[in-house]
Amino acid sequence: MAGGGSESGAGAPSVRNDLSGVVNGPAFQVGQIHGGVTFQVREEPRAPGVRPDQVPSFSGRFRNRRTETGRLNELLDERRDEGASPRPVVLRALPGMGKTALACHWARSVGDAFPDGQIFVDFARLRDGLGADVSEALAMCLRALGVADAYMPHTLAERANELRSRTAGKRLLILLDDVQQPAHVRALLPRDAGSLLLVTSNQDMEELALDGAELLALEPLDAEVGVQLLSDFSGRPVPEGERDAAVRLVELGAGMPVALRVLGARLRRNRRLTWGALAAELEDENQRLAGLSDGRGNSVSVVLATAYRELAPEQAHAYRVLGWLPTRTFDGGTAAAALGTNAEEALGLLDALTRAGLLNVTEEGRYGFHDLVRLHARERAEAEEPEGARRVLVERVTTHFLALTAFADRAIRADRLRIARLTELLDASVDPFTGPSAPPPLAWLVAERDTVLAVLREANRAGLHAWVWPLAEAFTALFLHRRDVRAWRETLLLGADSAAEAGEVAAEARLRSLLSRPLLDLDEDERARTELERAERCAELSGHTVLRASVAEFFGRYWDRHEPPRAIDAYRRSLTLNEEAGEERGAAIAAFFLGCAQDAAGEHLAAQATLERAHAELLALDDLRMAARAEAAIGAVHGHLGDDALAVAVLRRAADALRAAEAGHYEAETLVRLARLVERTGGDQATVREYVARAAGLWEETGHPEAGRLARWRDRLDGGGVNG
Repeated sequence: MAGGGSESGAGAPSVRNDLSGVVNGPAFQVGQIHGGVTFQVREEPRAPGVRPDQVPSFSGRFRNRRTETGRLNELLDERRDEGASPRPVVLRALPGMGKTALACHWARSVGDAFPDGQIFVDFARLRDGLGADVSEALAMCLRALGVADAYMPHTLAERANELRSRTAGKRLLILLDDVQQPAHVRALLPRDAGSLLLVTSNQDMEELALDGAELLALEPLDAEVGVQLLSDFSGRPVPEGERDAAVRLVELGAGMPVALRVLGARLRRNRRLTWGALAAELEDENQRLAGLSDGRGNSVSVVLATAYRELAPEQAHAYRVLGWLPTRTFDGGTAAAALGTNAEEALGLLDALTRAGLLNVTEEGRYGFHDLVRLHARERAEAEEPEGARRVLVERVTTHFLALTAFADRAIRADRLRIARLTELLDASVDPFTGPSAPPPLAWLVAERDTVLAVLREANRAGLHAWVWPLAEAFTALFLHRRDVRAWRETLLLGADSAAEAGEVAAEARLRSLLSRPLLDLDEDERARTELERAERCAELSGHTVLRASVAEFFGRYWDRHEPPRAIDAYRRSLTLNEEAGEERGAAIAAFFLGCAQDAAGEHLAAQATLERAHAELLALDDLRMAARAEAAIGAVHGHLGDDALAVAVLRRAADALRAAEAGHYEAETLVRLARLVERTGGDQATVREYVARAAGLWEETGHPEAGRLARWRDRLDGGGVNG
């Protein structure tokens, strides 16, 4: 099956579906699709009044760390003192020493001290990005505090300022896990000392001490606590005569909880294995991972190597291959795809690795390796798997996520313009987004955002360009509904460059024109124009009429900002091309943007005619959301023409339609326009107050930057004043 060509739209080039010759695009082998969607994700707060509760629960018994928890409690008491300055607390230790467990355990135990909630940011999940990990960390905090992506500040400085504003006067705990750079800590410091920033890191953070940070170093577990923890993990008390062997096991595991967990799993699985026999086995182990020892010849690699030898051949193969996965966590379907097996067999292997203590299970039922265990698994894979095995894994996993993401994209909106031809792939796969118990496709995309990004990056590194661009195209469905502009920018850059490498001019045109959207949002206007000009050339070469119309529409949005008369020309061109191709929805949307541009240029009568046409066509297509937007634009035109009564009536209908379509942002804009119009014409102040209050509530729910101004207007109306 070919990966190029168009799935819909007149004027599309034909692509030969013949695997015996040269394939234009990837041959997606349907046998590579395994498993399905495992869907469970914490709901994000939708309003400032919702208390975030994101710190993961600590599972299992927590041993000792009395010194560290005592100091954390002292710092908590100091934070309550009047006049104290905010300062971060950093837990530093080698990997595997239990920093995250301690931080989560303590945070959960003092939850009442933070009535405004607890926020958790896992920096390890963000580090594969293009240097934007701290910016995305700020966005995660702001989302937890009620800021919707539509109103998310774009620059790092703006996000840091917004975080300080939103944490003012609050008592929050923000836990940053696995931070690598001191600058990232500074950017996320809350406004007031009533909040606490708790950080875990395996890096040197001494320079933060100059900022007043408290640095707490975690040492290896001592013999007494280590033996207790080993007994917990094994489910076996230490026999009286094997106390010395148990102490030696703690020493050989370098006092690291991650190593003791694996040793405990060995003892739990084999009840005939004595503590002394296991210690002797470790003493004889010569394989060591450089840099992971305690300096006295004891290394976690000793523990991992012996546990690895205990695995059955198929379990050892799964351990190695899954260590290559580019994602921090994964579900059973992804594991099945990676291993080239079915879901039942994959789950059996995952269960075996979990019982061996090599794999962790998250609260959401996903699987993941500790960083040190993943390092060992990858080292064994490089040594033992055949040449080319890693590329095979990446191809399988990318194909798996391409199918899932394409299904989600189509479930969200079936009639969107698409270039990738995925018919054969999707026909041979099960759509997980159909049926009464199916996960919501947009929510699945949100939950898997980091995973899909990681897969895109890894596939790009592997040179799988014919896989990257279709995945980037499908994944953009997420960003059309949730404006995470930096991630969208990265996705489209990867996709556009891969399309160019694959020689897919239609795909390159589509992705570069889409790329102009996040670039304009980020005020990278010149780069946006460059991408649009290249997209225009590629679209002309493709001969794809609907694609040429789409690129013209995107160019119109650029000209709206820079040369409005050229925007009108661009929208007219888009409208004409869509009409030539018989693309009704594309023509209706082009007419909507054309009418808005005409109104902005003072051509109000022309705008009215254009927008009324767009409104009628969108209603006929059952696109109620866009039809309501067109009706709101018509109401604005009536106001510009001086027919205030008609403007009010039309805007009211549009606001009701937008509410029914759950388009809160556009409903709020329409209500603000209504309120200003009614107030300007001397209308009922109670009605003005009703509109302003509703709009303020909508924008407060989503963190709109104008929410505060509207709230002040509402308060002035309550006090008998007017909008100033």
